Amino acid sequence: MSLPAFFFDRVTAEIRQQMEGVLALTEQLGRLRLPPDAEACVAGIEEMASGVHQLVDAARNLRKLTTEGLTLEPAPLRLRELVDEVHARWEPTAAVSGVTLLVSYDGDPEACALGDRTRLLQVFDGLIGEAVASMRRGAVEASLVTCIGPEGVRLEGRVRGARNPAWETQDLETRVRDVESRFGLRVAIGVALARQILDGFGGGLRSEGAGGASETVIFEILLPIASDAPPEEELHAADRSAHILVVDDNATNRMVAQALCEMFDCTCESAKDGDEAVEAARMGRFDLILMDIKMPVMDGVAATRAIRALPGVPGLVPIIALTANAEPEDAEGYLAAGMNGVVEKPMKPEQLLAALQAALGGAAAAETPAASSAAAA
Repeated sequence: MSLPAFFFDRVTAEIRQQMEGVLALTEQLGRLRLPPDAEACVAGIEEMASGVHQLVDAARNLRKLTTEGLTLEPAPLRLRELVDEVHARWEPTAAVSGVTLLVSYDGDPEACALGDRTRLLQVFDGLIGEAVASMRRGAVEASLVTCIGPEGVRLEGRVRGARNPAWETQDLETRVRDVESRFGLRVAIGVALARQILDGFGGGLRSEGAGGASETVIFEILLPIASDAPPEEELHAADRSAHILVVDDNATNRMVAQALCEMFDCTCESAKDGDEAVEAARMGRFDLILMDIKMPVMDGVAATRAIRALPGVPGLVPIIALTANAEPEDAEGYLAAGMNGVVEKPMKPEQLLAALQAALGGAAAAETPAASSAAAA
């Protein structure tokens, strides 16, 4: 990796993490009884932080896509649920812009394909983002038509927005620069990302006039049929609330981790370094420890080894590493030190939930250390 690329990755990761901290703080403020003027200020801060967070994410995704090519993480996907998610993601933004968003699905409601949910959402994000930005009033229509055949599941996505007569004659760079000049950097990055993904999919992209000043952008993708339907997704933690120790020397990071744990109905305590974590773990009252790696006094690896040396139940508590250094060779070292898993910073709710469920064992919550110590008491 070149030095500029290294610093780009480090800086954008740091900005992303700081914005997650701001969002966590605004969420905490939102739970307080504030005067109307203060509530409006908090809402404005939350909106700006969310915008920066999304812009950084899009820039990082676009850089990775252009330098490494399209990478996919296919999984069974209910296509009707994908459309519902598109509507949920964009309806608030469209409403703020004074635009009516109409989203529809045409096909077997139980149709499942083997696809990458994130990449498909990014395609819709780019096309709908430009369409919403281009409409001063009226409606943006987005639809997905699916057809199951012997070759797989054929998807036809449509997004109708304002007409751009030069669309067909513009190459990607010219189009992105045009979008950026009219609608801003965030919309332009979304358009570039959508086009790059569709090129990687080998999917077609065309436009057709929809009457008057409207234009419909159409893309087509062929996906394999999923042999197994995906399970219903719900963000719930283990069957009972877990008590978690969050260990991090950064106060904002602790607050972010605690806010995410509370999303899954977990209770939390915190420690600011490895030494405090070891002392807290001696009490044996935690179901799980989220352990930062780089900390003063005692780092996360040393603290994990010290906890594993504790006798009885306290030494058996599951420990998950929280770190920005989550490369395979790094993860191997954490696991060798006695950790049970790794969650990369900045944390995503679904990744933390998966780690919690894997470490706590869901229905096996009664076998976690805190439950065992409670039974012993």
